[in-house]
Parts: sequence; C-alpha cells; structure tokens
Amino acid sequence: MSSQALFDGAAAALHAVFGREPEAGLAVQAPGRVNLIGEHTDYNGGLVLPLAIDRGTVAVAARRNDALLRVHSTSLGATGVIGAGAFARGGGWLDYVAGVVAAFRSERLPVAGLDVALASDLPRESGLSSSASLEVAIATLLDVAGHLGLDGAARARLAHRAENEFVGVPCGRMDQLASALGQRSCALRIDCRDFSVRAVPLPGERMRVLIVDSGVRRQLAGGDYGRRRAECEAGLAAARDTGIAPATASTWRDVDPARLDDLERALEPALFRRARHVLTENARVDAVCAALERGDLARVGALLRAGQASLRDDFEVSRAELDVLCELGDATPGCYGSRLTGAGFGGCTIHLVEPARARDVAAAIRSGFAQRFGREPAFHLVAAAEGAGAL
Repeated sequence: MSSQALFDGAAAALHAVFGREPEAGLAVQAPGRVNLIGEHTDYNGGLVLPLAIDRGTVAVAARRNDALLRVHSTSLGATGVIGAGAFARGGGWLDYVAGVVAAFRSERLPVAGLDVALASDLPRESGLSSSASLEVAIATLLDVAGHLGLDGAARARLAHRAENEFVGVPCGRMDQLASALGQRSCALRIDCRDFSVRAVPLPGERMRVLIVDSGVRRQLAGGDYGRRRAECEAGLAAARDTGIAPATASTWRDVDPARLDDLERALEPALFRRARHVLTENARVDAVCAALERGDLARVGALLRAGQASLRDDFEVSRAELDVLCELGDATPGCYGSRLTGAGFGGCTIHLVEPARARDVAAAIRSGFAQRFGREPAFHLVAAAEGAGAL
C-alpha cells in the first residue's frame, strides 16, 4: 500500500471517528524495517544491519484546545484516550502511544492535545517492527506538532524509551533507529555501543528483498525474548567472574571473540551458545557490509545462511515454519540466501533474490510451505526506503 493510500485511509478515519480534518503539517510517516543481519546483538552492544522498508505507519492529526490525545487505529478499529495525568498500562496497542507521550513528558518536552488517526500496512507481531514504526510515527508527530526540531536520533531514543521503559520490552534501539534514520537504497550499519550509523549502499539492480510471513505470531513482551536477554547477561557475568571478560565489560561487545574456546570451557552449555551467536554475528555484520560494497552477493547469501544456522542452533529462536521457509528459499535458483529476521519465535524470513527470479522464488516457497503446513504464507517484496518524516 502506498503512503498516499495510507494517508487517505487515516484522513477518512479522522473525519469518521472524530469529525476532524487533518491539519496542514500534521501528517507524518514512519517505516517498518527488516534486518539483513545482526540479530539479538543490539541489546548486547553489537552491530546490526537493518534497512527501513517501503511499508509503515501514517499518522494524521488535528489540534485540540485541551491536553487530551484521542487516538484511533484503522488497522484495529479501536480508539483510545490519553489524558494529561498518569496512564495505566493496559497491555494493548495504546500503550505504545502512551509510552511515547510519557517519554516526552519525562524530558519536559511539550505534548500538544491532538485527535490522531493511524493507518499501517505492516503485519503485527511479524518481525517487521510494527511497534517501532508506530512509536516513531507518534514521536515524529509530537515533534512537528510542538515545533520542537528534534533530529531522527532523538526521536528514535524517545521511541525506544517508550518500548523499553513503558511497554516493558527489553529491546535494543535498532528498530527505532532504522525507522527514524532509514535511507533510500541503503542499509544502515548501526553500532549499538555508541549508536553511530553508516549507510551501506545496496546493489538494487542485482537484488531484491523478499519477506515471507510465517503466520506464526509472537509477543516480545512475553517471556522468551526476556529470557534470551537474561541468558546473555548471565553469561557475561560468568565471563567476568572467570576473568575471560574484562571486569569493566558491560556488554558482549567488550569481550574478545578470540576467547571463544575459553568461554566454552567456563560457561554452561546454553550460556556459551548464546555468547557464541552474539560474537560470531557481529563478525557476520561487518562481513556482509564488506561483501555488499564489493558486490559479492553470493558471499552475502552464504553469511545469511550462517546467521540462520546460528539463530536456530545457538540462540534457539527459530521455529519449524521459519526453518522450512529458509530451506525452501535456499533450494530455489535465484535466491542468494535466507534467514529469519527479527527476534524469532515466529514472524518473517528474509530472502535476497535476483530481481528477474523473485516471482519464481516466491512461488516455490509458497508451494513447498503449503505442502508442509497446509496454508500459504504472505509475501512482501520491499525496497529500502527513507526514514520517518512529514508527508
């Protein structure tokens, strides 16, 4: 769906639900993202390589004369109200909006009273950062409504605070940074230790990004994601205690990958596997960047396959549906490589494909998956897009 179509849907909802028309300047968009490689490394101070995609969230608004935010989601057909006082978390979609409002207020940034309508063409709970897209869209809307002049990194930080501190997902900042800072035809190498960002051009004439939705939904606010993060922290604490990691190490980025053999002897097997994934995944991110810059897509594909094996075996976040999607893609001519994208436990896979063979790869995956699971998966052929901003 185009941004224009999303705008039209949001504008129609603003009129139907609140009897308002979008005001000039109060229409923004924030893309979703797909991660080429670098999974579960962001909260470990590591490297990631996402790209903003040409699907996302549009927010349109009209000003109010009070401090209320009335918000309607066209995707859910739901409406909520956020007042000037404390907001009690309800465990639903409105928490993501309220979390951004809370982050703004905690930093003494003004929050204008608004009637807001939201429209999105991102599937929820699928690994394409629908929540970060929503948060960054709200942060961008509050920025332009208040004439605050925040840059993309600041809006990403506020959006991340919403998900981390208010919603309660212990995620890193990758998703919000990718949504806020995306660049057309580029991936972003983000160093999650200092949040520096470097654009990595993509050879768009030679590759397309095919995303396949497994149909398996997952909730990151639930236990599995938090357990993986806790395991990473426990492994790092044990590495410090044994002297393998420096006493000052605050993330796995501070640990020398050359100490993997020592780590294997010192850590419990599960904690060692988590550490091995993080340390080798950081190396894969830089290797993919170098291969993209050389135009070596065969090497990129091999690194994606290695990343999937590590996510499946060492980090244990894959599912049978995700494994099958990757196997089907990798077995089809025209596919350079495949892996799950996002946190895992469900969601989507990413496949780098030759443009002329994208339909053939999609058809082979669809047929093979239907034979195995009795249903056809949804597909998205996406391009790298610009980050959040005014429409």
